[in-house]
Amino acid sequence: MRKNELLVPASSLEVLKIAVIYGADAVYIGGEAFGLRAKAKNFTKEEMAEGIAFAHARGVKVYVTANILAHNYDLEGARAYFEELKTIGPDALIISDPGMFTIAKEVMPDTDIHISTQANNTNYMTYQFWWKQGAKRVVTARELSLNEIKGIRAHIPDDMEIETFIHGAMCISYSGRCLLSSFMAGRDANRGACTHPCRWKYSVVEESRPGEYMPVYENERGTYIFNSKDLCMIEHVPEMIDAGIDSFKIEGRMKTALYVATVARTYRKAIDDYLENPEKYKANMEWYKEEIGKCTYREFTTGFYFGKPTSETQIYDEDVEFTIGKAHQIQDGKDVVIIANGDTVRLAIEAAKVLEGKGISARVLDMHTIKPLDVEAVTAAINEVGKIITVEDHNILNGLGSAVCEVAAEMGKGIVKRVGIQDQFGQSAPYERLLAMNGVTVENITEIAETLVKG
Repeated sequence: MRKNELLVPASSLEVLKIAVIYGADAVYIGGEAFGLRAKAKNFTKEEMAEGIAFAHARGVKVYVTANILAHNYDLEGARAYFEELKTIGPDALIISDPGMFTIAKEVMPDTDIHISTQANNTNYMTYQFWWKQGAKRVVTARELSLNEIKGIRAHIPDDMEIETFIHGAMCISYSGRCLLSSFMAGRDANRGACTHPCRWKYSVVEESRPGEYMPVYENERGTYIFNSKDLCMIEHVPEMIDAGIDSFKIEGRMKTALYVATVARTYRKAIDDYLENPEKYKANMEWYKEEIGKCTYREFTTGFYFGKPTSETQIYDEDVEFTIGKAHQIQDGKDVVIIANGDTVRLAIEAAKVLEGKGISARVLDMHTIKPLDVEAVTAAINEVGKIITVEDHNILNGLGSAVCEVAAEMGKGIVKRVGIQDQFGQSAPYERLLAMNGVTVENITEIAETLVKG
């Protein structure tokens, strides 16, 4: 039986560590150039080296994307970039452009190259072509069915690897080669700057009546005519394995730590459960679906895997990843509550794991919106636990701690301690605050939690 790799995205060093902790076999990341997620935080050379060392120490591989469709002016910089990557030592490069492939093979001959889905890999002869060029792995186009993938496996060398998406957002354009962003916003999706115009709302204007906007209806459900549901194959892990796929890829190099933690953990358990006992996988299906549902509010589809998508694959009414004003509980606990947002969610999760080893049960809430605040979740935390730590993204002055403190003050109960941004609000309420002027660490949070619980 083929070993099935779980491949997880990471937008930053912090998210890479989350992906590793929550069960990834491999992580794919982008550097500061030549990847298709220019708006992701991406990795500096130093962060990339630290991330690779962190992953390798835990038996996890790291792949670096360089999958733009390059212009002439990109090529010389690409050569210098690959020279730099050679000193860092990623396990593989993800490339779609033949020119970039040629340079990478010249500069990094001992590094595996994976051919990106952007290369439109739809048949076994394409796989054979890339194998002869020296590619180790090819990512299938999104437009293939599982039967077609089986056909590819039957016609390529056994040592050649097939990578296929198992979860995440679906690009409306063929294999992600979209021109809408470039045309409408001057931001080239094929060079990492997509503005996602497929998620925008559209109307029709008749040329002789400018200014009169007529909505585009599809079954009277709305106007998001390009807006696809998200791919989710959590109910079809057996079929994915049976198709001869080597690597199950989760989409999302723009996603949060919460998304990565939730999706990685759920697919890790689903794959392991099925390989251990198919009946165990079936028995846990409702838990998998419930967990996956926590990190997105788009509906799900199986894409092209069981045939051509229909109108039911589209979302016509809205595009909302989270319910506004609702916190997401990552884990439950009775001793202390850690309320975090932004990049600090990752720290809260790690702190909760450390606290668990010390016999302290921590509830973790991702309070991704402050206005409006999920007052119901905060009130429940104060009533049920009473000891609260707020962990704020110190890069954003967003007032999470103050908002939580105001709820506690109105209730006249609970202890709230703050970690994160500099205090901008004075000492106007009767509760404790702790301010870490130089940012937040896992050690900060665990130390404060221990003091709260024991004090």
